[in-house]
Amino acid sequence: MIICCGEALIDMLPRKLPDGEGALLPVAGGAVFNTAIALGRLGADAGFFSGLSTDMFGRQLEETLEKSGVDYSFCVRSGRPTTLAFVELTDGHAKYTFYDEETAGRMLTPDALPELDERVEALHFGAISLIPEPCGSSYEALLAREADRRVISLDPNIRANFISDAEAHRRRIARMIAESDIVKVSDEDLAWLEPGRAADAVKADWLSKGVSIIVETMGADGAVATTACGNVSVAAKPVSVIDTVGAGDSFDAGLLAGLKNAGCLTKTALRSIEKDNLEAALNLAVSVAAVTVSRAGANPPWKDELS
Repeated sequence: MIICCGEALIDMLPRKLPDGEGALLPVAGGAVFNTAIALGRLGADAGFFSGLSTDMFGRQLEETLEKSGVDYSFCVRSGRPTTLAFVELTDGHAKYTFYDEETAGRMLTPDALPELDERVEALHFGAISLIPEPCGSSYEALLAREADRRVISLDPNIRANFISDAEAHRRRIARMIAESDIVKVSDEDLAWLEPGRAADAVKADWLSKGVSIIVETMGADGAVATTACGNVSVAAKPVSVIDTVGAGDSFDAGLLAGLKNAGCLTKTALRSIEKDNLEAALNLAVSVAAVTVSRAGANPPWKDELS
């Protein structure tokens, strides 16, 4: 099982009513939540860990997980509200304003971390759940606790306008990278995390600290994976983009599912992964992301849509 550990929230998406008036549509989302949904739809044995509210939006999140075949029994439930993210779309690109004070997800504490059994082979972390407290420290503690026992995947997925202390967040991500096996970053993430440094130098540092695979996504320019043996690049799939909501999250799911399909989702296998297996996983990742951006919102594909 691959458990995605991080935020679940409601994206308030802008829509037009038939009379032309604007409206907001509440849609289940959150970067790590989206990755769990995409994994479930790809047929992977997927789980999700977060703080979930018992309010109407929390029930909507649970129903969405269930419909996609994701095990959410690991989640901690409370009567606190659900996080809301108001989305502004400009030429298909999303900008977010978060309402997250005292929410069920944010107030997740280290004493609520789940006990995991041998079914769990990998944990995936990232995004805004690593920024606020106490949940940021809780997820970091879970990663540190499990890093020697399971594959760790990390996607920092930087949302700079939500980060009040940039240097503290950079230090947290650096600690988590040093304990991760797979790190996925966009070119923008990389520039924010290591300002003024060449990408190749940053990746070399991360590999020296124990990361097995670093994947950099570059939008329409595709993606490149870096290992100790060199680089593997794949092109983006040609597609008409509706919006980019959930694109990177879907990519993460495709990458993890592809590595699992190839029998490479173990620490040993990742350290010595063959080029063909890595290229196949990357191609699945870009295919999944391409479907997601071709339709509105974070709506990743089901396995049978990728034929």
